[in-house]
Amino acid sequence: MALVAFAVLLTACSTSTTVVSRPAPTSDSTQSVTVPPLVLLDKQSSTVLGQPLTYPTGQPAQVSSAIITLLPGQQTGPHRHEVPLYGYVLEGTLTVTYDGGVVKTYPAGTALMEAIGTTHNGQNLGTVTVRILVTFIGAQGAANTVKL
Repeated sequence: MALVAFAVLLTACSTSTTVVSRPAPTSDSTQSVTVPPLVLLDKQSSTVLGQPLTYPTGQPAQVSSAIITLLPGQQTGPHRHEVPLYGYVLEGTLTVTYDGGVVKTYPAGTALMEAIGTTHNGQNLGTVTVRILVTFIGAQGAANTVKL
C-alpha cells in the first residue's frame, strides 16, 4: 500500500517523469509484470551517411564504450572512426559536420551508427551540456578514433 501511495505522490509532483506503478505483491500473489524493451535501433545496417556497416576482420573482436561530454561551445575536433560506432545522445543536442559539408543534428534520445572512415567534427552549439554514450565495435589493433 505504501508503494502505491508513493507512486501516486510521484505522479502528482512530476510533469516530466513517467512512473509505472505495480500492484504490491501479496503473500498469495504470483503475478508478474512484463515491461517491453524500449527499442533504440532495430536491425540498423547502415551509418548516418548511408554507408553499409562492416565489421573489422582478421583480429579478435574488441568492444569499448565511453561517455563523451561536451560543455556548451566545445567541440570534438576533426576525427574519424575506423570501426563501427554506436552512439546514444543522453543529454543536450549534438551537431556534427561531416566531410563534404553535410551537417546533422542529434537531440537527446537519438541512437545512431556513426560514419566510418569519414572526417567529422561534433559540436555543442547549445546552452546545456551534451553527453553521448559511445560504443566502439572494433578489433584488436584497429583504431577506434583517429584524431586529425
